Order: sequence, then structure tokens, then C-alpha cells
Amino acid sequence: MPTSNGSTSSTKSIRKAASEMDQSESVTSPRFLCRRQSLIEDARKEREAAAAAAESSESAEQMVFEEEDGKALVNLFFTSRSATSQALSRAMKVLETFEAKIHHLETRPSRKPKESLEELEYFVRCEVPLSDVRTLISSMKRVAEDVRTAREVKFHWFPRKISDLDKCHHLVTKFDPDLDQDHPGFTDPVYRQRRKTIADIAFRYKHGEPIPTVEYSAEEIGTWRQVYSTLRGLYTTHACSEHLEAIRLLERLCGYGPDNIPQLEDVSRFLKERTGFQLRPVAGLLSARDFLASLAFRVFQCTQYIRHPSSPMHSPEPDCIHELLGHVPMLADRTFAQFSQTIGLASLGASEEDIEKLSTHSLSDEPEKRQFDAEAAAVQPYQDQNYQPVYFVSESFADAKEKLRAFVAGIKRPFSVRFDPFTSSIEVLDNPLKIRGGLESVKDELKLLSDALNVLM
Repeated sequence: MPTSNGSTSSTKSIRKAASEMDQSESVTSPRFLCRRQSLIEDARKEREAAAAAAESSESAEQMVFEEEDGKALVNLFFTSRSATSQALSRAMKVLETFEAKIHHLETRPSRKPKESLEELEYFVRCEVPLSDVRTLISSMKRVAEDVRTAREVKFHWFPRKISDLDKCHHLVTKFDPDLDQDHPGFTDPVYRQRRKTIADIAFRYKHGEPIPTVEYSAEEIGTWRQVYSTLRGLYTTHACSEHLEAIRLLERLCGYGPDNIPQLEDVSRFLKERTGFQLRPVAGLLSARDFLASLAFRVFQCTQYIRHPSSPMHSPEPDCIHELLGHVPMLADRTFAQFSQTIGLASLGASEEDIEKLSTHSLSDEPEKRQFDAEAAAVQPYQDQNYQPVYFVSESFADAKEKLRAFVAGIKRPFSVRFDPFTSSIEVLDNPLKIRGGLESVKDELKLLSDALNVLM
């Protein structure tokens, strides 16, 4: 490895190369030997020139790297206007000169919008002696453009295609009847075994399969009946028109009623036809990150078990009564469905702090009513054991959707995302080429709508 001034390492490299050439002289042409010597001489001169330039620099450049035991781990970003192999080879030649140990090398379209979309951006994570960092960067600036150092941007894994939701099954167990002593079913081994049997359906489920049917017991239907009859009487005075319309359709098309617990497969087909949403079974209280990621694909993760009969009007965790009577009717409304997907898309790759804000809810029987503000609603304390003290009121779902979009625009990510409904996949928008492709799709849609409008005029 190089010493503090870098000269010893360079000398060793030259001597080693010269020795290798002497050994192969009998089988190597004189022309090749001259070319090899020329490359070594070029590298030596380039390194010396870069060192001189770095030493004579009047302004100290801010460089970002990790230091340990005299070594520097540097994240180098640079661009090249040429997509040819020669452009990369010049940069690699610099790294070779400094005997840099490469940990990662990535080539991608440039994120910086410029006239040519052929411009490439390179990311190299390499290890060099601490004393060589400045000289290395100066050398790179001679063969590349937009050279900079930065901390590597890290973000949480998220599903890119709908089948990846098979991996989004992390459960929050704080309200699990096997662990929570305050859970109504904690002391009921029969109920806990029933929960396990139904949960196993969700654990075995894979995307694309029909959701298995659950044959509910008379006791479970009795619990459903008690809640359904109570809420059905309150809908006319407490529910919005969108919820009321959806309930009427669910009763007519999906078997909603006091004496029947609907099957998830039937409800999923209904939602798919109405708004593109679909259901998939889940074994319990899903983590906020996994739940929100599912919404990005217009998938709602829904439990199939019924709450304990000793507490029919309250469950410390979501059950299918909560899902089918609370969430599902609203997912049948197009605007609310889009609202939900917007939250899901905003969650992909977001920080834990932003995930917490996106998953906040508010509800109360005798609430304080406040004008809906996404910033305020995101930090409103929330707990599951009682009614919520605050309602956030919006003029309409459309109004709430626009306010939400303004809020999620402030979530810091090194990219944006877009849902592709044709492939049910997430497109990561991290360079101008992808964004222009998305704009072309929007132009096609606008042209179609414009032509349709002209027909009617």
C-alpha cells in the first residue's frame, strides 16, 4: 500500500511491472513491451501531476469519506458524456494507479438532467490510504466530470412487483392473544388454537392464488351478527354517502348480512372490479411498513379471524369485522382508493419516522374537530385501547387527497416512484430517462381524453 506521500507504492508498482515484462520478454513482442512501458510512464506522470495540483489548490474542498486505521472508504460519483468503454477505462486507470480496493462499482443513466440522455453516472465505493484521498479526487477530475464524494444513500427495501408482497408479512405481536395478558382471548386455549389455524392460511398464501374459504362457527357468526346489526343501524346517521353506497353493493353482491360473514375472495373480486383494489389474507397485525407497501399495489391485507366473543364491540387488534365493515367499504370508492394508494407509494423506502407519520389515524366519539391538515394529523398521538380525542375534517376526499400529496412531497427520498398498472409493478424514477418515459405515457393518456372530448363537442 502507498506511504504518506504515495511515491513508494508507485515505485514498487513500476518495479513489479518491469520485472514481469523482463520475465516475459522471450515470448512478448518488442512492440507490446513499448506499449506497456508507455502506460506505466503515463500513470506515473498523471499521479505526480495530480499530486502537484492538489497541493497547490488554494481552497480546501469538502470531501466525505469514512476513516479507519489510516484507510479511507470513499464513495465517488462522476459522470461521462461518452458511453464508450474508453471513458470508463480512463477512470479505472486512475483507480489502478492508486491501487484502490474497489468495493462496489455501478453504472447508470445520469440523474442530473442535461441535454443528452446518453450521459452516464458512475458510483465507485473504494478503499485507499487516507493520505491519498485528495490526490485521487484530483486525478479523477482530469478524466471525468461532476466528480464528487458523498455518503451512500441508504433506504429500506421495498417490494418492486406485486408478488414481492409474499415477503411483506412481518407481524406486530404486542396485541397477540398468545402474548398479551390483557387480550380477551389470552386465557381461552380453544380461541387461541382457532386463531392459529386461521393464521396458518395466511402464512401459506402466495400471490395469485384464490383466497381459501373459512367455515365460520355459529359462535363466530354470532359475534359478527352483534357488531353488524349495531353498526348497520348507525350508518345512516354517522357514515358518509360513499360508505353507505358501498355497503348496499356489498350486501347485494358479496353476501354482507347479519347471518353471514363474507369470504375474502368474493370481496376481493368486488373491489377489483370497482377500483382495482384486491385483498390478501394476513395472519395478524401487520407492521406499518408492510401494510403501507401493500397499499402501493392497491392490495389491502385483511385478517380472516373473528374477535373473541367476550368483547364483541372492541378488539385490541384488527380482525375481519374491523376490516370488512370499516376499511373495505371505503376502498370501493375510486377517490378514496387513490388516496390510499398515494399513502402507500409515499411509504416505499421512507424512513421509520415518515412511516410513523403516514400510518397515524384519528377517531373519537366526542371529539375535538379540526380542519384536516396532513402535517398535524401525522403527529397526532394514536393508541388502540380507546377512542381518539380528535377528528380531522376535510371538505371531500378529493380535498384530502390534494393535501396529502402536498405532504408526501416533503418526504425525503433519493427517488420517486410510480405504479405501473399494466405490470402491477413499481417503477423507480431516479433518472431523467425514466421520467421522460413516464411523461410520454401521460401524453398518450391526455391525447386519448382530448380526442374523446372533441368527439362530444
